[in-house]
Amino acid sequence: MLIGSAYMSDFNKSRGVVFPRNVLLGHGILGQVVGVCDDFRFPKTGMIVSGDTTYAAAGKDVKELMEDAGYEMHVHMTGAATFANSDKIIDDAHETGAKFILAVGGGSKIDLTKIASKELKIPFISIPTSAAHDGISSGRASMKSDLGPVSADAMVPMAIVADTHIISRSPYRLLASGCADVISNLTAILDWKLAKNNRNEAYSRSAEALSMYSAETIIDHSKFIRGGTEESVWVAMRPIIVSGISMSIAGSSRPTSGSEHLFSHALDILHPGTALHGEQCGVGAIMMMYLHKGDWMMVRDALENIGAPVNAEQLGLNDSDIIDALTEAHNVRKERYTILGDRGLDRKEAEAVARATMVIG
Repeated sequence: MLIGSAYMSDFNKSRGVVFPRNVLLGHGILGQVVGVCDDFRFPKTGMIVSGDTTYAAAGKDVKELMEDAGYEMHVHMTGAATFANSDKIIDDAHETGAKFILAVGGGSKIDLTKIASKELKIPFISIPTSAAHDGISSGRASMKSDLGPVSADAMVPMAIVADTHIISRSPYRLLASGCADVISNLTAILDWKLAKNNRNEAYSRSAEALSMYSAETIIDHSKFIRGGTEESVWVAMRPIIVSGISMSIAGSSRPTSGSEHLFSHALDILHPGTALHGEQCGVGAIMMMYLHKGDWMMVRDALENIGAPVNAEQLGLNDSDIIDALTEAHNVRKERYTILGDRGLDRKEAEAVARATMVIG
């Protein structure tokens, strides 16, 4: 069948999707980082971005492995995920001539490297020492700013080397937070569908499928995820990684970030440093699922099975803190349409939701 040139000229959509090219997950696979770098034919000069705790957990071993294989590795020790710290990584990479970066650490170290890698136009490998959220594999970075958290476009890791033995030695609270973050995909997808129907927002069923697979897998295995076992890390890490990849397919954080994330961001603004991001998203998902008229008890039960917070007290907050965040959440990202709508919740509505879901007493 011939297609006329006039018809052909009417269609001009295009978009690229970038995925990690190599994902290694399992016991003792940290030693394969050299082989990954060799396979990519990286130049012999690179940088390791890490922090004090994470360098001791795995960064030092990575440096020794790489240098034994003939690589020259400069170590950059950093802190919180701020744009000032990412600028320092960029400056250091220029000074040392680094041609690739190995991000060894938790979410902040990986997010900082994503930003720096994109600016430098050099590849990086994600080597998580913990799994507090699904940013291990995504092309989005959660950065701190004076105006609150910012979700920034960033570099997708060229590879992921996730050693379950190393991750199992990190505090279990971090893994529980990562699981809660992925469970909250359930309400993020409902919000995205709402935006598609009410605002004609672009939607990806492929991204939805991966996001839902991740959340449902964590929920299905929630009774078996607990601290002190490497098997729990093995079960949880695959859906956590896939959840991050769903963002690459969508070209945004939509499949993993909705009203529950707006609630979490509002808490970060009002009460910074009180609870972990994934913990807050999990509690937010309970309440947002209630607003969607979905099975909020299923969400709550899964979080309890894992040992993640399900109420204000467990987040280290009081009742009014939760109500404050609920009433402010819709103002955090005005462009992101969710179940909260443009008006949001007033204090009476917010209190009713929080009490109905047992988030407050």
